[in-house]
Amino acid sequence: MEIKELTRAEEQIMQVLWQLQKGFVKEVIDVLPEPKPAYNTVSTIIRILEAKGFVGHTAFGKSHEYYPVISKEQYQNFATDKLMNGYFDNSVKRMFSYFVKKEKIDLKEADEIMKLIEKLKEK
Repeated sequence: MEIKELTRAEEQIMQVLWQLQKGFVKEVIDVLPEPKPAYNTVSTIIRILEAKGFVGHTAFGKSHEYYPVISKEQYQNFATDKLMNGYFDNSVKRMFSYFVKKEKIDLKEADEIMKLIEKLKEK
């Protein structure tokens, strides 16, 4: 199945569902930050996510308990590939250097990245 890109609102709902692992609309709303969106808004976004293949549900009478069908890791891989291909010509070096120039990586993180690279070299 092809993964589609999520809107900001859809991604916010998915983050909650990944965290909860399953939940009713009200439970999703409870986790969202203030100001809380309307029940109908969240319900509509979840139904859109279901149509996109991200979410499934179990029916309990008229209530539906929703759960992620696409894992956070699967979406993370999709989003990372899109970022790498779309903005950094599929080059980790270009991406790393961008984050260094923008001062998004501090010395401790750079040191940890270098240790990961050394571990990869050992394999």
